[in-house]
Amino acid sequence: MARDKQTILLELLVLRCKRGEKQAFDELIRQWEGRLLYYIRRLVATEEDAWDVLQQTWIAVLKGIKALDEPQRLPTWLYQIARRTAASHWRGHYREQARMEENADLAELAEAEEEWQFEDAEQVHHALGRISLAHREVLTLNFLEDLSLEQMAEVLAVPLGTVKSRLCYAKRALRAVLERKEGNP
Repeated sequence: MARDKQTILLELLVLRCKRGEKQAFDELIRQWEGRLLYYIRRLVATEEDAWDVLQQTWIAVLKGIKALDEPQRLPTWLYQIARRTAASHWRGHYREQARMEENADLAELAEAEEEWQFEDAEQVHHALGRISLAHREVLTLNFLEDLSLEQMAEVLAVPLGTVKSRLCYAKRALRAVLERKEGNP
């Protein structure tokens, strides 16, 4: 299997981090801080909380990087750590949200799979703030981070069917918020 240049550079960066090279870890932070902060910001209530969770995430990454056996899994691994850190930050609320989502009925969601696009990114970002944490999280991973359903299931530590369910409900919820906004000038 041929690997692209970006994958090889990522793997080399991980190997350098595993060897304890400070410059490599600094480079890892530069490359991933923005994406992780954006993801975490969708999981916590305030910007300040997001920065705190991000800092805790980097501490966990630093402590655990030597255990990362497959460097090509770095993106999934980073999002898993960020998610776990954010979840511990909001443990009680997040668990209740996840329980409610997992009880969703997949049968009624089949028609929600149509493709849709948004022209105004600011409206979408505002609407993301108005939907549930579980919905924000799955939409962020899918649309903004372009993770596959399987990768999302791994990051979220839930079955693939639950990811599909959450994604369908999240699309509906986002659409409802956006349509309400369009209806009210």
